[in-house]
Amino acid sequence: MSIPGPERNPSSVKVDKTSGQGKPPTRPAAAKKTPAKKAGAGGKGRKPVTPVKVSSARNWGPIIVGGLVAVLAIGMIAWAAVAVVGAEHQKSIPWDKRATAIKGVVDYRAKYPELKQAANHKSGVLTYPVTPPVGGAHNPVWQNCMGDVYTAPIPKENAVHSLEHGAVWVTYKPGLDQASINTVKSKVEGKDYLFMSPFTGLDKNISLQGWGFQLKVDSASDPRIDQFIKAVRLNAAMEPGAACSSGSTATGDVPATTAS
Repeated sequence: MSIPGPERNPSSVKVDKTSGQGKPPTRPAAAKKTPAKKAGAGGKGRKPVTPVKVSSARNWGPIIVGGLVAVLAIGMIAWAAVAVVGAEHQKSIPWDKRATAIKGVVDYRAKYPELKQAANHKSGVLTYPVTPPVGGAHNPVWQNCMGDVYTAPIPKENAVHSLEHGAVWVTYKPGLDQASINTVKSKVEGKDYLFMSPFTGLDKNISLQGWGFQLKVDSASDPRIDQFIKAVRLNAAMEPGAACSSGSTATGDVPATTAS
């Protein structure tokens, strides 16, 4: 039986900095924080973004177009208003004043006062102080004046009777060019209280007669032709309401005594 020896105690080994037996664990050094460099402070940071400037300029195209349309509309309204006022003003002027205001129109009523009233009926060939005649004694039968276009001279005594009814007689020189004749024809043909025929001895190419009024022109396109017709036709009638139909359609120099 063995006798235990002195109690063994394990040796404690002191470890220190110089023991070499081991090193105490080292704690990792805290990572140094590097301060962020300010952009534009000499470092190489990100360049600042330049803001995009949005243009706020107006689009003047539609504005200009709208303005022009407005001006045009105002102009048209103003023109229409002036036209209406002008037309109403014309209506307020007596028809004979409108007729004599046309350049070249002769009002023979001042020289022959008897033309301000209806005239007597006379048979046979008659003479007149004005050529073509504009009124006075005339044949009992009137010349048909429902836009009739006569290609030969007609009896003046019958034509004057038509003037008494309010018709306008358009005459032209024999031999006038066809284009001019056609222009005059377009103003007369088919229109009541108008008639036309050639007339020998005219001193102008075209002569228009209403009762007591006359206009002579050289051109068939002269605007005064339309002006004269508008002012005198029907207005100069000595027998308002008298017919232009059922008259004579005869041509020649001898007055017709019956309607045809």
